[in-house]
Amino acid sequence: MDEPSAAAAARDLVELFRRLRARLRQVPSGGLTPSQAAVVLRLHRDGASSTTVLALAEGVRSQSMTATLNALDELGLIERAPDPEDGRRHIITLSEAGRARALADKQGRNAWLAHELGRRYTGTELATINEALALLARLGDKS
Repeated sequence: MDEPSAAAAARDLVELFRRLRARLRQVPSGGLTPSQAAVVLRLHRDGASSTTVLALAEGVRSQSMTATLNALDELGLIERAPDPEDGRRHIITLSEAGRARALADKQGRNAWLAHELGRRYTGTELATINEALALLARLGDKS
């Protein structure tokens, strides 16, 4: 195996994922701030959580996460219930409206990405991208 080539590919891939993730976060999400949209998507993907866990996952202080959750609560996108194991904490879940928003946001990002791929690449290039994606998918498989 050519270790320098693998190392270069790894660096380039990580940088590409970082830039693409940042760009996808900029896709409008129905009036939510980027931090609000990130929390809605995290709750949709990971399920119920606490303020502390969400704050750690998003890399913010608990006070900042509380402000974000309060805004989402005012919009009717989350529900809070007492934690049965610790009455001082709440378990946060998405409301029905929150789940619908998460799905709409996900569809919006997918539509943006599909549009950009179609706009920027030829059919031949898209076929190459799809082949590369099939190869890269093996990274997610357990060996």
